[in-house]
Amino acid sequence: MKKTIAWLLTVTLLAASLAGCGAKEKGGTETQAEGGDGAGTQAQGDGAIYRTVDEIKESGKIVIGVFSDKNPFGYVDENGKYQGYDIYFAERIAKDMGVEVEYVSTEAASRVEYLKTGKVDVILANFTVTEERAKEVDFAAPYMKVALGVVSPDSALITSVEELNGKTLIVAKGTTAETYFTENHPEVKLLKFDQYTEAYNALLDGRGDALSTDNTEVLAWALQNDGFSVGIESLGDLDVISPAVSKGNTTLLTWLNDEITALADEQFFHADYKATLEPVYGSEIDIDSLVVEGGKVE
Repeated sequence: MKKTIAWLLTVTLLAASLAGCGAKEKGGTETQAEGGDGAGTQAQGDGAIYRTVDEIKESGKIVIGVFSDKNPFGYVDENGKYQGYDIYFAERIAKDMGVEVEYVSTEAASRVEYLKTGKVDVILANFTVTEERAKEVDFAAPYMKVALGVVSPDSALITSVEELNGKTLIVAKGTTAETYFTENHPEVKLLKFDQYTEAYNALLDGRGDALSTDNTEVLAWALQNDGFSVGIESLGDLDVISPAVSKGNTTLLTWLNDEITALADEQFFHADYKATLEPVYGSEIDIDSLVVEGGKVE
């Protein structure tokens, strides 16, 4: 665990160093344009596909990839509006950059592809930083801490990894849960789905014995679904969640790192938590165990 956190901090510091200390404009509107056609990016000189901050500002909108079925982090409410912890942050990014925000719904397995093909400018979809992913995208400073969790029916509660032997574990494709169990517990049978909604429905329907994803997410889901509990609350290494941009998009990486640093002065992510996560988790959970301010992991 210590090695993982040290590596994540090295990635953050290196990204900040490479990005430099560019300035950004404040103010502007806070609007939302849903269901657009992506960022409309063009290939850069290094072969990557992305838009610089100046290009984003000139266009008047920033395109951000988020989840649409992952309440309370990123979801679409009954009025068709995006809501959640990541959305709260995305709206502030757009406001401070002085542009509108267009949301593009993404699945876990599509996050890297959407950046590499220029479909979005930024991914804010509970994107856990890993060494493999950092080879393909650039991560900004973290804003949340996370580990894996396992949720299962109360009638057959799974409380240890050993109890999954011979059982079927539901995961979403392209997640750290899929990677962790594939690499560390190949004896566990995995039932994989593209979307989180499909995965949770499979658990509700009894097509699997348990489901694993970020512990923050399974804890929230269990609170909203009677008859299910999180028997394993923390599994694997403690990781961090960060915004991601296309590889080599230094200007946008700079801007995001500066933004995350500046937002610490007002404890922005604590306010984000209270507005979007606390209504689900309640007030008993230690906010500091999940939230990261200023990109500093303690």
